[in-house]
Amino acid sequence: MDQQPPGSPQGPRDQEPQDARSLPGCYRHPDRETGVRCTRCERPICPECMVSASVGFQCPDCVRGGSGTGHARTANQPRTLAGGTVASDPRLVTKVLIGLNLAFYLVQVAVGGSFTDSFDLFGRALLSGEVQGVAEGQWYRMVTSMFLHGGVMHILFNMVSLWWIGGPLEAVLGRFRFITLYFVSGLAGSAFSYLLADPAQPSLGASGAIFGLFGATAVLMRRRNYDMRPIIGLLVVNLIISFSPGFNIAWQAHVGGLIGGVVVGYAMVHAPRERRSLVQYGVAALMLAAVVVTTLVRTAQLT
Repeated sequence: MDQQPPGSPQGPRDQEPQDARSLPGCYRHPDRETGVRCTRCERPICPECMVSASVGFQCPDCVRGGSGTGHARTANQPRTLAGGTVASDPRLVTKVLIGLNLAFYLVQVAVGGSFTDSFDLFGRALLSGEVQGVAEGQWYRMVTSMFLHGGVMHILFNMVSLWWIGGPLEAVLGRFRFITLYFVSGLAGSAFSYLLADPAQPSLGASGAIFGLFGATAVLMRRRNYDMRPIIGLLVVNLIISFSPGFNIAWQAHVGGLIGGVVVGYAMVHAPRERRSLVQYGVAALMLAAVVVTTLVRTAQLT
């Protein structure tokens, strides 16, 4: 963030009247006149090149040189509520995730059911003449199933939800925290589905991860003292639909994703500032450990 100082340190060579000569140009941007000099090397620096130091400002070269008195460039970068870096495009990860889901769906349509059968999620079943599934070592299905969908309405509903709730949440968390939340929630949904669903019943979709985003959004709204009724109403309606037999929905993935999103989301927005990253990514790692343990337990039951 550019800073315009109220005054500038003056050396002996700066004592002559300003109208006797023009101000010097920034050493990195000669066309920009400035009255501020680096407190370490005394080169003139414009507002874009100023880096806050314990006294005055330093130039970027002195900061990179490790003078010990200046702050790193990232220290002046604005941060999100969760401690992430404010990005120029706060929806970039959301756009990439939507693009990946659409790309996988187009492959599903082009290749047919054989592609879906190779990457959707089920515990253990006879497929193409052989026993397959997560219990047979195909753990990748817990990830790949998050990018597959069962039809146009399925992917349309999920992608609209991802755009509507994912973009604002990414802007609050920052890119790395948002993508951590998304994948941990999705894997929690896959693990819960693997644990509780019929091992021969396939499931697929981004719904587990999206329910995690819903859960994290509820935590964030509570953190900011917003009216909780809209998000709670939306969650209740979606859970009712999830448990309705006529919709043929894998409710286990929804519930697992929601639990993962609430736990990781709470850590993201409530972590103490002095240990923020440690708490945030530590809780995410613990949730991943729970996913691994759940998967191992279920695998032992099925084999």
